[in-house]
This record gives sequence, C-alpha cells and structure tokens, in this order.
Amino acid sequence: MKSKSIYRYLLILALLLFAIFAVLIIINKPTLTGPFLILGFVSLAIAVRGFEAVKGFSYSLWIFTAVTVSMYYPQYFLSAGSFEYKLLIVPLLQIIMFGMGSQMSLKDFAGVIKMPKGVIAGVICQFTIMPLVGASIALMFNFPPEIAAGIILVGSSPSGLASNVMSFLAKANLALSVTLTAFATLLSPLLTPFLMKTFAGELIEVDFWNMMLGIFNMVILPIVAGLIFNIFSLTKVSVKGKIIQLISFFLVVVLKDMIAYQTTGIEFVIFMKNIVIDVLWFMVLPVAAAMLFKYLAKGNNEWLNKVLAFVSMLGIGIIIVVITAAGRDSLLEVGLLLILACFMHNMFGYGLGYSIAKFVLRMSEKDSRTIALEVGMQNGGLASGLALQMGKVATVGLAPAIFGPMMNITGSSLATWWGNKEDRSTKHEVGSEE
Repeated sequence: MKSKSIYRYLLILALLLFAIFAVLIIINKPTLTGPFLILGFVSLAIAVRGFEAVKGFSYSLWIFTAVTVSMYYPQYFLSAGSFEYKLLIVPLLQIIMFGMGSQMSLKDFAGVIKMPKGVIAGVICQFTIMPLVGASIALMFNFPPEIAAGIILVGSSPSGLASNVMSFLAKANLALSVTLTAFATLLSPLLTPFLMKTFAGELIEVDFWNMMLGIFNMVILPIVAGLIFNIFSLTKVSVKGKIIQLISFFLVVVLKDMIAYQTTGIEFVIFMKNIVIDVLWFMVLPVAAAMLFKYLAKGNNEWLNKVLAFVSMLGIGIIIVVITAAGRDSLLEVGLLLILACFMHNMFGYGLGYSIAKFVLRMSEKDSRTIALEVGMQNGGLASGLALQMGKVATVGLAPAIFGPMMNITGSSLATWWGNKEDRSTKHEVGSEE
C-alpha cells in the first residue's frame, strides 16, 4: 500500500509541475519552464508504473523526458570534444537490427507461403498507404522541402519490431505480423529508395543506389548477423541446414558488395576487400559470439532477451535525443505542425490499413488488426539512419524522431484497447456457455 501511495503522490507532483509550466508560459516566462517540464515528465514516467492500465506508457514518457532535456539544453547532446554524437546513430541502429534478427528465423520469411493473402495485402497496403498519405500531408501543410521529405521517408520505410509487440498485445495474428515485418524489411532496399525517388525526388536529392546500400548496411546485414547468431545459439538446426543458410547469407553479402561495385566505381581489389570485411563482421563474428554465448549461458536465453530489449530501447532513445538536439531550431519553427502531421500520418495508417483489410478484402478481425498495426507503425530508426546518410539529420530526420515515440504511444493504446476488448468478448462467450 505504501508503494501505491508513492505513485499517487508522484502523479500529483507531476500535475503540479505541469501546472507551474503552464502558468509560466501564460505569463511569458518561457526561459524558466525547462526544469518544471523535465521534472514533470520524470515524475509522470515513474508514477504510471504504479497503475497497471497505463504502466506500458512509462518508456514513452522517459523518451519525452529525454527529448525535453535535449530541446532545452541541446548543447549537451551534439558532441563531446571533436566527436559528434550523430555518428552513434548508424551503429546503434545496427545493434537494434541485430537484436531483431536474433529473435527471427528463416521460418518467419517462409510464412508468406502459409499466409499469402495476408502478407501480400499487408505489404501492398504498407508501401502504398503510408507514402501516399505522407506525401499528401506534407503537401497539405506546406512544410519546407527537407521537413516534408522526412515525412515521406517515414511513410516509405518498412514496419519495425514494435509492430510485433503491439500485435501480441492486441491479440492479433502474431505470426502474420512477424512475417510481414520480415518480408517488408527484405523488400525495403528496393522499395524505400524507389518510393523516396518517386514522391520526394523533387524536394531533395535522392541517390537511389546509395540509399539502397545504406539500407543493406544498416538493416539487412545486421539482421543477417542476428539470424546467424540465432541458428548457432538459440535454435536447433541441422549441420546441413546451417550450411545452406550460411551460403544464402553469403550470397546476400556478395549481392550488396556487387551493387556497390557496379554503382560506385570502386576497384575490383576494394570490392574483394569489402566482401572479406563484411563476411568477418556480419558472419564470422556472430558465429563466434553465438559459441561464446552458448558456453556462458548454458541454455538460459531469457537474460539475453532482456538485455537485447533494454539495448534496443536505450538505442532508440539515444537516436531520438541526438536528432532532436541537432534539429532543435527547425523543430521550434514547425514543431506543433509537424507533431500534428505525424499524428495524422500515424492515424491514417491504422485506419486505412484496418478498413481495407476488414471491409474491402474481408479478412478476419485478427488479420485486420495485424495489418492496421503493420501499416501504421514504421521503422523510425531506419528513417533516421537514412536521414543521417543524406547529411540532413537536423531536417529530414525530424519527422522520424517525432513519429517514433508517437507511434509507440498510439500503438500501445490501440493494442491495449483491442486486447481488452478481446478479453471481454471471450469472458462473455464463456459466461453464455455456462
């Protein structure tokens, strides 16, 4: 009971701090508002942990806390000496994607054979609804070209691991969700640059091949590394199966370096050197790490899942904070409008995804929920990494930075509502039978 009281007191404190923040804004003292808003979010992030219905929002509130700090004190999140923090974005994204790959297997990609209608419908909806809605919203709000391109970039990205978590909470078709995420990610090196070239080509310069190579380096190869780690440590795969998968993954590495060789004009010696480096980094190292993990963990995989989940959440938080600090000035100019635009983009994704699946394609309720979440929730980390690759993290990267925490709040709210609705209907059915 005492701990419950502490959470209530923290909730009251948070409301009081937000009230002081509002008063300072009204009396035109914005320079004094920072500490009150920051402490308000800190109190609220801790307070919600004491209430079962909303405890899932704690992570998003910590993100809001960190973003608020970076908005008020951006100088601390730009660099340390000569080292710029934005250089952390790609390595952090690769670690997140490695974690995603380690929780997957080739069975997830083969799911398209078992659920062809759901996968085809989901992929088509995802790569049509979101870029079209993004382009329409960017045009409607008349944003500066690079800000508008960021919205389109979010819409052109595949779904991420968060949609799988939300599908689980929503009592949706989790198998379909995982397969859709895997398949959309597999298609992203081709479709994301194509969609950006089509819808944002007049707003900013889009290098199709460079963007494709960026997606291979930031997403596809780290996922390959995760898959290799999985087959050598977490799942039972025959020696023949391991050899076949390793050959397949090697061909993916060669494909990526062949594209680089053909499009960037590098010498053949550099091409061969790149293959060796990629094989060592994304194939040999994961095997060695898997062997070490298998020896140390002795079959206990639970702590690894917890570590990877924590690292992924921390990594996403750092990426968002760094982008917010870098783009603070642009965000102050278009902040509220951009938040509204991202919210509309997110909501249209859920709404149109569900409506098309449910009422046009006549899919089941569970499949419709899955497609809604897969369409509405994008891989903001990938979009942020691509914005950095373009050298425009402070402008193009703003929409992904806002969309990320927003989709977690809206997605978890929608998923919780759907999950509770499912529980109530199940109880009603059981009661009727009795």
